[in-house]
Amino acid sequence: MRLTVIVTMAALAASCCAQAQNNVEVFSGQSVASQLTALVQEAKGSGGSGATLGDYKSHAIKLSVRTASGGAEVHAHYDDIFLVTEGKADLVTGGSVANAKTDSDGETKGSSIQNGNTQTIAKGDVVHIPAGMPHQLILAPGSIYSSIVIKVRESSEQR
Repeated sequence: MRLTVIVTMAALAASCCAQAQNNVEVFSGQSVASQLTALVQEAKGSGGSGATLGDYKSHAIKLSVRTASGGAEVHAHYDDIFLVTEGKADLVTGGSVANAKTDSDGETKGSSIQNGNTQTIAKGDVVHIPAGMPHQLILAPGSIYSSIVIKVRESSEQR
């Protein structure tokens, strides 16, 4: 039931951000749960895994599973919306990215965040991270964290 609520929230969030589209897509709770289960097995070997449910003009809907902490990152041209489906993690935001490297499309990655703010996020939580905000997920050893991630692209007028 709770996963159904989260999937419904993801669909509503995506529709709020979407520009007029010709096709409607429904990702069933059963399909999403099955894909997340498969991604857990992949993530156990590499620390993280993901899949794209749909990629549209204004946004993309993705699945993300982590079994280890991720590096720090800053997205120059899109917001992240997380709908946490399993587990918990410490979300570090703000501050500065240590050992930062920015690629040609404006994405910055680094080893950690210095002087950021930490808060715990858990199953059922909805998180909005605006473009330009440094962020990093820290997981306790042996834990599994999964989420539906909606990546909302800035329009060219916002840049």
